[in-house]
Amino acid sequence: MSTIHPDPEATGAETPHLDFEGTTPYEDYVQADVLTHLQHPLSDDPGEMVFLVTTQVMELWFTVIVHEWETAAHALREDRLTVARDALKRSVRELEALNASWTPLAQLTPAQFNSYRGALGEGSGFQSAMYRRMEFLLGEKSASMLVPHRGAPRVHAELEKALGEPSLYDETLALLARRGHAVPQSVLGRDLTQRYEPSPEVEAVWAEIYAAPDQNDELVRLGEALTDVGELVWRWRNDHLVATRRAMGSKTGTGGSAGVAWLEKRAAKNVFPELWSARSHV
Repeated sequence: MSTIHPDPEATGAETPHLDFEGTTPYEDYVQADVLTHLQHPLSDDPGEMVFLVTTQVMELWFTVIVHEWETAAHALREDRLTVARDALKRSVRELEALNASWTPLAQLTPAQFNSYRGALGEGSGFQSAMYRRMEFLLGEKSASMLVPHRGAPRVHAELEKALGEPSLYDETLALLARRGHAVPQSVLGRDLTQRYEPSPEVEAVWAEIYAAPDQNDELVRLGEALTDVGELVWRWRNDHLVATRRAMGSKTGTGGSAGVAWLEKRAAKNVFPELWSARSHV
């Protein structure tokens, strides 16, 4: 006759509460059951699950990064630099995690990608609404990028609103102007629905700020936080480019995009451009 020994961890004084009505409080809060049942592969290839989950994880990181950058933008508008820098610093860690999401996909061979590429149909990453909100917050505005979302009224309305709002960099430059720096009115009063274009006068402002770090300590630290963000965005774009090159070469991308040619154009651009170019003049 065998004796069933109780789990010692389940008999001690520190036994957690295990019996709940319905779902657990953890499930109620995290919605893990929802998240782990959102995967519906359309091919028989086992690699599609990796692609699908990785892409969904990227969407979640986009969501939290947008939250951080909107928090930073609102704080800058209210001259709360500590709150803004804290949000930017958190977003740097989140961008690092986002960029690491390429690791499972980074060494796909063309044959491996082709085994489930057809399941994507016309689906393409440039159709991601949350990624588009990230780009808008970086000053990469484009009204044409709202077109793919015309069939989803709520999403379209959110993007249209974001298109007309100041970017993270617009709020930064407005703060510099309020602090007495010579940001030109042509920049401060620009059409916010258009892509931000570099300004020699803004470059001169950043060069002046960085040339006197003791006098401009708060603004230098803000500039460095933005530079950290800009560097990781550049790395994200380059990692995307390299992963695409490995998986499909120079073929036309999913959704009819130009594939590698499109990504090369994106990777060549810096966000917050004068923060980079001003360093040559300090």
